[in-house]
Amino acid sequence: MNAVSALFAGLFFGVMCVVIAGCTHGHDAGPKQPESTLEMVQLLADAYKAQNPQVNPFLNSRRLAMLESMPEPRNPTDRAARQLYIAMETLFSGDSESAITKLEALQASVTRNPAGYPPEIARLVTDLTALAYLRLGEQQNCELNHSAASCLLPIQGDGIHQLTRGSEGAIRLYTHILARDPENLQARWLLNVAYMTLGQHPGQVPAQWLIPLPEETPGLLAPFTDIAPQLGLDVNALSGGSIADDFTGSGFIDILTSSWGLRPADQLRFFVNNGDGTFTDRTREAGLEGIIGGLNMAQADFTNNGFPDVFIMRGAWLGSDGRHPNSLLRNNGDGTFTDVTREAGLLDFHPTGSIAWADFDNDGWTDLFVGHEQQGTEQAPSRLFRNNGDGTFTDVSRQTGLIADGFVKGAVWGDISNNGLQDLYVSRMGEPNLLFVNQGADEHGRWTFVEQSAQAGVDEPMASFTSWFWDFNQNGFEDLFVSGYFMDPGDTAREYLGMEPLGERPRLYRNNGDGTFTDITQEAGLWKLMYTMGANFGDFNNSGYPDMYLGTGDPDLQALMPNRAFLNQGDGRFAEVTLQSRLGHLQKGHAVSFADFNHNGRADIHANIGGALEGDNYMNAFFVNQAAGENWVSLELRGRESNRAGLGARIRVEAEEEPGFVRFTTVRSGGSFGASPLRQHVGLAGYSGSIRAEVRWPSGQVTVHEGLAPRQHWLLDENGDAQPLNRPAFAYRSDGQTGAAHGNHAGHGH
Repeated sequence: MNAVSALFAGLFFGVMCVVIAGCTHGHDAGPKQPESTLEMVQLLADAYKAQNPQVNPFLNSRRLAMLESMPEPRNPTDRAARQLYIAMETLFSGDSESAITKLEALQASVTRNPAGYPPEIARLVTDLTALAYLRLGEQQNCELNHSAASCLLPIQGDGIHQLTRGSEGAIRLYTHILARDPENLQARWLLNVAYMTLGQHPGQVPAQWLIPLPEETPGLLAPFTDIAPQLGLDVNALSGGSIADDFTGSGFIDILTSSWGLRPADQLRFFVNNGDGTFTDRTREAGLEGIIGGLNMAQADFTNNGFPDVFIMRGAWLGSDGRHPNSLLRNNGDGTFTDVTREAGLLDFHPTGSIAWADFDNDGWTDLFVGHEQQGTEQAPSRLFRNNGDGTFTDVSRQTGLIADGFVKGAVWGDISNNGLQDLYVSRMGEPNLLFVNQGADEHGRWTFVEQSAQAGVDEPMASFTSWFWDFNQNGFEDLFVSGYFMDPGDTAREYLGMEPLGERPRLYRNNGDGTFTDITQEAGLWKLMYTMGANFGDFNNSGYPDMYLGTGDPDLQALMPNRAFLNQGDGRFAEVTLQSRLGHLQKGHAVSFADFNHNGRADIHANIGGALEGDNYMNAFFVNQAAGENWVSLELRGRESNRAGLGARIRVEAEEEPGFVRFTTVRSGGSFGASPLRQHVGLAGYSGSIRAEVRWPSGQVTVHEGLAPRQHWLLDENGDAQPLNRPAFAYRSDGQTGAAHGNHAGHGH
């Protein structure tokens, strides 16, 4: 906890006891919403009103109103603390200009009477003023005058600030802070960021404070370009989820994006891909008005009707104040969704950050693991739900032995031994992670799991977050990546300066093929700080080897560090390509989804970007992949005995004319934060001949599909058929004539 947070939590609010009146949403639900959806809309409105600004540090506007309604304390120290908190909550609510005015007035009082103020208040006034100026520069330039280059390292071109007051004020104050405290590495990094925004880095940064950007091997990857504003996808909101999939059955990949708060501004948004280079916001028409919040989302076709459904997670990080309802949205197949949480038997009110879909018992119906955040006295045990095949689920956690209590931050299914059974990995904050190995059914038909993380060697890191199974080295066994989530405020500077960072590193575990894993993080070139809030993997360059894009950050305005991109070199090592890829976004990175949205054979990226504080909003990004056109194949499955989407199916792709050329993929949506399509995109690294695809289905059936042409979309059926799909490529519209309404974004939080 930094000094600002510590003082905020401990110095003043312990004496506050104020009842704050709630707010109503006033949604116009529209005619398409059934009673079950309207019930969820009301539950969410009630959850917002029930939140307590005295304990919830993210209800900034309500905390500000509470502070301003309190009488002026008589004690000078308490009076100064109240003024500081008001200024801080003004900043956290998003009104940087007013925060600067309040802070500078307080600074003038401190200057006039330094003996009358505690030293910690004098220091915090300067720190917060510097931060307010930096945030003002971001808002005036990166948000209000947004461009494709905004907030991307290295900052250049249109990303350089034209309105310079914010960054100039930050430079002045961070220089003052460093003169007072030369070892303050966070201030040093933010000083360098401020210089970058003015195009003055590295040349004009004082030598003693300079932090050079890291060097990368040039030419590994072509730069991506953010065209979200041209497509109307630049939703301005807080951190949340991202799902890319074909929700309408059109053959085109649509987008769902969420914002984690419970304000009307945190509306779930549904963008339909029109197949002509444009997207249209169909949130209202889909019956989703009033469905708000959600730090994370994941999709699966739990009804086997051919249309992916969605589970939305809420309440994460908030403890007892996060008793918000999760949502299960059933896709009706006609462009609309219905909330069926209660009737499905999934309605609860526990803080939830991660779930995972899989058919763990291979009965043809997709089951669900829900990972809750249990901490302190908050009883929130995680649950494994079996799909009953009739739209309802049954909790089978205890009878299967899958007891995954704790502060769950990631959950992913994978078949670690290639035995056709789905195993579950659970990433937990502050305690060993868990690996539940599926034992199958006994003679009585009872399915059980055995926890074997220690035996398998995968119980670290202790402070962990996003995770996923993937065959990163393409040897036919699923490996495991787990990110870390602890970082000292000065760690970005430490890493760039070649010093030893203090934070938690990730783990890359190579599957040994015998139920155990080997930690190869260092030899793979990944022993770095990956402070992920959301992340996922995909194939940047159609090599067939999965790469990864990591969204970084913290619920703190000072946490400005680039999101990171790593290219799989196919030899067991990864190369960082953050700068050359133009994916090094400085704002808070959250959910990530990879998809070939325009059918040109290259995976683009939709990224949810934004923080947790009300004023730490930012625009979603849509990064277009400019890599050279290597060959590829797109495979979509249709299960018969297996679940309809083939979730969990293992696919082996072989080159029929080049012996030894093999690629593996598993039908899933990616990592534990952010969801890519269930159709599988397989890079062929330049191979242009016909291919052979072998599918090992969850039912145990194996189908072989020969003579498949590359650069083509194929539907592979569990009955053995292979059907080419007519999905021609198209260009994105860049003339501003898009199907989405511009300016209809979620607000700035103030």
